[in-house]
Amino acid sequence: MAGETVLIVDDNPMNMELATDLLEAAGYVVRQAATAEDAIAAAKTAPPHLILMDLSLPGMDGLAATRVLKADPATRSIPVIALTAHAMKGDEDKARAAGCEGYITKPIDTRALPKTVARFMASGGNA
Repeated sequence: MAGETVLIVDDNPMNMELATDLLEAAGYVVRQAATAEDAIAAAKTAPPHLILMDLSLPGMDGLAATRVLKADPATRSIPVIALTAHAMKGDEDKARAAGCEGYITKPIDTRALPKTVARFMASGGNA
């Protein structure tokens, strides 16, 4: 799976750096966006193979951004995995209803993240 592109959307620099380091070490090309609007623009300009979407973003949140991406024929097939500190009952259902194919809770499990991304890549986004 090396060389495939992952767009990480997170407004927290520490989370962004950790996820970037883990995925780059696993051989992925990582692009970054700190806002939902930047993520949507980046996905349309150069579609990544997968998007890790923080749900708590300033302005437009990750759920709204995912709905926008899934409504657009140019970006609808890009798998979106929610990457969030929201771990309350029903949060995963909300993420999936918005179009997220997966759900990863923070804090990031440093061993599991690259494996989870690889599983989604291998399955075409349906792991």
